[in-house]
Amino acid sequence: MSSSLLLVSIPFPAANGGLILDNHRKFQSLNYQNGRSKDLLGIRSRDCKLKPKSNSRRLCCNSLLADFAPTASAAYGVLLLSGGVFAFSRSGSKGSLFGGFTGAALMASAYFLMQSLDTKALGDALGFGSALLFSSVFGIRLAATRKLIPSGLLLGLSICALAVFVSAYLQDSV
Repeated sequence: MSSSLLLVSIPFPAANGGLILDNHRKFQSLNYQNGRSKDLLGIRSRDCKLKPKSNSRRLCCNSLLADFAPTASAAYGVLLLSGGVFAFSRSGSKGSLFGGFTGAALMASAYFLMQSLDTKALGDALGFGSALLFSSVFGIRLAATRKLIPSGLLLGLSICALAVFVSAYLQDSV
């Protein structure tokens, strides 16, 4: 199985009615007009202004991953709970059951904190910390057992959840 990435420069209508083609070699999918960036759909980015007299961009996070943080929190919590219950039913592992319930409780707390604008950053931070904790636990288990199932799979899921929560926290803290 192979995958490829195709970056295409798409013309966007300018404010004066003409078309702008940006052939910048590093950001071929981005268009710059009046110092502000546009993405492939022509939507203006919020806080990604160019530095004056420069072609470099500031560090900014306009990822759509942050919109999925509550959903990712709920799904990750359900997966942790079901994995803990499954491991307990198969092998009688009380540690897996405790870990599953703990992960589900932390992710449920993060989910409910993300529902309010006042506590959204706290929920993102709680989700980040929990995903970091479980990434560490599953990474240690993978290193010790060298088995991809279940610790490798759960490490991959934990790293994906970690990326979502980092993106959400960066977007909400700006």
